[in-house]
Amino acid sequence: MPKQKQQPVHEIRLGAVKAAIWENETSVGVRHNVTVSRLYKEGEEWRNTDSFGRDDLPLVAKVVDQAHSWIFESGTSG
Repeated sequence: MPKQKQQPVHEIRLGAVKAAIWENETSVGVRHNVTVSRLYKEGEEWRNTDSFGRDDLPLVAKVVDQAHSWIFESGTSG
């Protein structure tokens, strides 16, 4: 049976910038990691990148702050 691809437990998106929150079970309990990406359209296809321009940075700061708050409020360790 093929292994299912892990999905984020939560996503935060502002405009084209997205933070995905991943939950990982460890020997000391649940831990979270966050990946940040920017969505863009190439032709008819949507793609993502981890490269950000000057005007993306305020949104990066906001989605990362919101991700931190979500993890903190979820009641588990970071």
